[in-house]
Amino acid sequence: MLTLASCGGETENKARPAALVEAQPIQRATFTDNLEAVGTALANEQVVLSAPVTERITSINFADGAHVSRGQVIATLAVGQERAELAAAEAQALQAGQQLERVQALKNRGFATSASLDQQVAAANSARASAQLARASIGDRIIRAPFAGWVSLRTVSPGAIVSAGTPIATVSDISRIKLDFTVPETRLPLIREGQPIKAISSAYPDRPFSGIIGTIDPVIDPATRAVRVRAILPNPDRMLKPGMLLTVSVIARQRQSLAVPELAVVGDGDDRFLFVVAEGKAKRVEVATGIRQNGLVEILDGVEAGQKIVTEGVVKLSDGAPVRLVGDDAQPRPKVADRAAAGS
Repeated sequence: MLTLASCGGETENKARPAALVEAQPIQRATFTDNLEAVGTALANEQVVLSAPVTERITSINFADGAHVSRGQVIATLAVGQERAELAAAEAQALQAGQQLERVQALKNRGFATSASLDQQVAAANSARASAQLARASIGDRIIRAPFAGWVSLRTVSPGAIVSAGTPIATVSDISRIKLDFTVPETRLPLIREGQPIKAISSAYPDRPFSGIIGTIDPVIDPATRAVRVRAILPNPDRMLKPGMLLTVSVIARQRQSLAVPELAVVGDGDDRFLFVVAEGKAKRVEVATGIRQNGLVEILDGVEAGQKIVTEGVVKLSDGAPVRLVGDDAQPRPKVADRAAAGS
């Protein structure tokens, strides 16, 4: 009997102590559904200025990478022959105009027929048209910037003979950037025109660029089942360049939900659990979870706001295990002398 009593007392003394854990009430936090994509930067406006005809370049009027204003002369081609043709056409137009005046005077006095007057009117109009054609031909050989922007590096020089279609300069307006990216049709309800976005370039990983969705293509690509989206990003310091690859983050939807730290969630296969603290014990409760964001897990169902859950030390727990919370006043441990006296 003494032996059994001794064994029973030893088992009781070795009972598992309450686990020391941290706990906090469940609170609400803001969760955001973000849509991630990769897009390509495009200039707001961009054009390649090419030679309209085969001719010799007489002057280049821009520096590499310089800013040009709208209408500024970029380059001129040789116009000697065209100027001569213009002078001849203007002389013919002047002569035809004078002849028309004479025929008109004779017609008014009854010495010319209506047919002769009509014939002279046609001749005068034809001469003026020839002069206008010569002027247009000269204008085509003066290449101007269609809008303000920055020109590319120069690849041709004065004196070179270029054929029709040869690129002379590329003018790009990069005061703002068009960012094109694709969105799967299943995520189409999450985006709308005017929606804010953030874009990050690998060239500037620590600087996000802000913009808005400008246009959503009304047609979905049947091959990829995705829609093309165009965002607009201000670019006053010209850090973004056409052709850059940027990672796009669209802030699609925000909501307030119950949130717990990631370390508080315990997984068992496809199921997720929290340990709720009640009456000094940890109760394992199954919960439905949503997205993970900023170190928090969204809780959709299973618990309520304000319930105290274990946030640190869940690996030590089982359902119904006694717990001791960090910060709670614990009973003072007996001194060595007191323990010795108790043993005697």
